[in-house]
Parts: sequence; structure tokens; C-alpha cells
Amino acid sequence: MAETARAVALAPGADLTGFRAAVRALVAEDVTPERVAWSEGAACDLFGSAPPAESAPLRLPRAVADLVPMVVPHRDPERYALLYRLIWRVRAGERHLTEVPSDPLVHRLNLMRKAIGRDLHKMHAFLRFRRSEEAGVERFTAWFEPDHHILEAAAPFFVERFRALRWTILTPDASAHWDGATLRLGPPGRREDLPPGDGFEAGWRGYYESTFNPARTNLKAMRAEMPKKYWRNMPETLAIPALVRGAEAGTRAMIERSPSVPARRDPARAVAAMADQDPTSLEELNAIIRRSEPLVPGATQAVLGEGPVGATIAFVGEQPGDQEDRQGRPFVGPAGQLLSRAMAEAGIDRGASYLTNAVKHFKFEERGKRRIHQKPTAGEVSHYRWWLDRELEFVAPRLVVALGATAVLALTGKAVPITRARGPFQFERHHNRFVGFITVHPSYLLRLPDEAKAEAYGAFVGDLRRVAELERELAG
Repeated sequence: MAETARAVALAPGADLTGFRAAVRALVAEDVTPERVAWSEGAACDLFGSAPPAESAPLRLPRAVADLVPMVVPHRDPERYALLYRLIWRVRAGERHLTEVPSDPLVHRLNLMRKAIGRDLHKMHAFLRFRRSEEAGVERFTAWFEPDHHILEAAAPFFVERFRALRWTILTPDASAHWDGATLRLGPPGRREDLPPGDGFEAGWRGYYESTFNPARTNLKAMRAEMPKKYWRNMPETLAIPALVRGAEAGTRAMIERSPSVPARRDPARAVAAMADQDPTSLEELNAIIRRSEPLVPGATQAVLGEGPVGATIAFVGEQPGDQEDRQGRPFVGPAGQLLSRAMAEAGIDRGASYLTNAVKHFKFEERGKRRIHQKPTAGEVSHYRWWLDRELEFVAPRLVVALGATAVLALTGKAVPITRARGPFQFERHHNRFVGFITVHPSYLLRLPDEAKAEAYGAFVGDLRRVAELERELAG
């Protein structure tokens, strides 16, 4: 007799809450992926009209827990079925399945995750607000057409960036509204609901025209970085045709002008100006970091530390990577996933630890469509040191783990060979107010040849076990 299929109807769009509830119920009843028929309806209708009993939360590897919210917004109707299949296999014993990129299921889910990351990046970069006024109250409204159901995931970025403004973002699937205190999601919007163009748009267009470099005009690259589907919602694109037509003449004019030495930006003065703000809490410090110009080239956003104030252990890495820059969180890329795995094996709770980087912005070099990590210079590490010092003051850990040479340089002020100093270490620059420990950065393990990885990973886990022992000694 064929097994009875279970019908699960989730709300349209990115129903992360409904999916989690459904997965808990399905796992509790031991329902295999083959027996589940996923669909999107007006509301969650799990197992017919009767709602399931409340189920206990699932304990999943961090890599799986992080992957789920990055796939649920995808428009592929099979996304829920694929995610449940992944969760089922992980719970069946394939704990490190996400670390096998050649697996067909993992490969497909990773493609979805990357698509969502690109879509979020485009929304952060290409959304434009228009100003209006109603009953003397200023409001800003924007229209955007994302490829996927990302509005709920993207909205917190705009809350942080425009916290003091009242704004609305309209999309064909849903809308987001911020009144200065509360974020509310609403029904789909229409482009016709946008207010007419205003002086703010004209000012943005003027800024774009003034910064346009005719000598670097590359239509193919422009279309790759700014897809044409977004053009009609961006005021600066109205100026592009005329700017392109005049590029050749503009280039000749630039060549004919007498050369001049550009004014150099002084990072030390910029850092001094930040320090003058004298933050009194980690939240105030993070607000300064968010609105400060990156002190290394590139970067979409500042990637702040993550974890509780008062954490016993703080881990300090080098700088955010590509995925960290896109998601705005530390240690979520391949190296971060490896670190999470090693911490779990060593008995260290990542959620109870504080994770940050010596440099808060992603420094990279573009090669085609790839963004290749570039190591920060000693000067750049020095420019960011003020942020790290204040950050550690506010978190007040008892034990600080330096992951790699850049973190050691930031904490000691001098270059220290990792192989010689690996293990407990006194960070005298910080007056030894916390216990120090030095080990390799997890990205180092990823670069090793396959035959050397297992031994190096074992040594890394061994280091973290020593860290866990130190934590217990400090707690005792």
C-alpha cells in the first residue's frame, strides 16, 4: 500500500516561520521527504484543516540553520522540498553534508543562496527613495522589483541605514513601512503609488553626473553591475545616454587639462574624528562604524561583531570575506562554517561567544565577476585598531582568541610568527586584562592541499579544546 502523502501549504512568498513549524511537526511524526507535498496557499494548512501540535525546536548544524533563511525567499517552487530533504539527510547522520559542494542537492541549494545574496546586494545598491509630505510629515517612498521574495530579509538593512526617516518600500509582492519606531510588512504595492520626482532625485542625478568618469566608460561592465531592469527606477540612469555620448569628448578634455595632484584622504584624521565622538556603549560604537567610510577599498557595508556583551570568549579574525560583506555578519562564509564546526567539536558554544574582525570592511580585488580577498596592510590594521580596542572594552571578555597573523598584529601592535607563538599568549598592549590565545585562521586550513587538511584541522580543534579548558578555569 502506498504511503499517504502529507500536504503542507505555506503562505505565499518567504514563509520562514511556517516552514520551520512544518519541519518540526514533520520530523516529530517521522515523515520522510518523499511523503510531503509542499505548496503555497493563502495560509498555512498543515496536514489538513487541523493545526499540528506544538513540536520541540530542532537542533541543526549552524551551516544548515544559516542556509535555510537564505533559500526560503527564492522563487523556485521546489525550495521547501529541497530544504526539507537536506534537513532530513543531516538528521539521518550526514552532519557535514553542507561541506560537500559536489553533492547535487547542496549544489542546487548553494546556487539559490547565491541568487538571494545577489538580489539583496542589488536591492541595497539600486533602491531609490522619493520624498513626499503629508500633513506636514515628511515621508520617503521607493519602488523595487526584486527577482525573489527578499523584502522581509532586506528591510532591516534600510531600518539601520535610514532609522530617523519615515519610509515605505513597495514591491509587486509586498510592502515594508517604517514609522521611525516599528517596521510593518503589508500587501503588494504598485509603481503608480510612487510620489512624483522631487529635488532629492535631481540632486542625486547631479551627483552622478559630477562623478562620472568618461575615460572609464565601459558599457558591458555598466550593464553587468547595473542591470537594465533597474534603470527606470533610478534617477541617475536618465543621465547615462548623454554621458555616454559625450564620453569621448570628455576624455579628450581630461587629457588636455593640466595634471594636478589629488588631495589625499588622511585615515588617521578620520579615525581621530570618530574617536572624538566618545561612544559610551557597544551600540553607539557600532553606529559610528556603520556610518563611517571604509578605510580599505571596496566593501558593501561594515561587518560588526556578533555575540553577547560579557561573553567569556572573544574570537578576533582578520577581516570580513565575500559572504560576510554581502550578509553583514561575521564568519558566515566557508571559513566561518569551518570555525563553527571546530568550535562545536571542541565544546565551545558559538552563540555564547563574541566573534569579530580586526578590520571591519571587506578589502578585495575584482576579477571578472569574482571578488578576491586582499590582505590588509599593517597601516590599515592600525587605522581600525581604535574600533577593536573599544569593542573589546565594551564586550569585556576574559579570554581573547587571535585567529591568524592579522588579528595578532591588531592585538599586539607587532608582527608575531604564529608557529612560534601558537597557544596561550600575553597581549601586553592590552595590559593583560584578558587571557590571550593564538591559533591559525580557519581560512588557512581551506587553502591547504587535501592530504594536509585532516592533520591541520585536528590541530586546530586541539587548540580550541585548550581554549575551552581555559574558559572553564576562568569560570571556576
